[in-house]
Amino acid sequence: QVQLVESGGGLVQAGSSLRLSCAASGRTFNRYAMGWFRQAPGKERDFVATISGYGATTYYADSVKDRFTISRDNTKNTVYLQMNSLKPEDTAVYYCTAGRLTVTTINSYDYWGQGTQVTVSS
Repeated sequence: QVQLVESGGGLVQAGSSLRLSCAASGRTFNRYAMGWFRQAPGKERDFVATISGYGATTYYADSVKDRFTISRDNTKNTVYLQMNSLKPEDTAVYYCTAGRLTVTTINSYDYWGQGTQVTVSS
């Protein structure tokens, strides 16, 4: 089993930046693709970004492309989401996830963190 713990969320103004972190258990972190999804109240949990096991491949939702950057440090078993130029519509609970493949579909991921709240005020 993989345990994932997100951190770094908070309340910021539009145009500001945040960096989310996701710490993973175990010593096989580099065997997993990692992703970020987000869910606003009353909305579906939507894909944000994903990164392959060694960081060579990344994919982003159109809504965050050129603003968000996913990265990972396999020596620390940690994946990051750098969020710049935040908009009110980015407000959501952000969830870290791990799976076998670097894909955008939610049912392809096996393990999930508890989520961290990001709120962007206008």
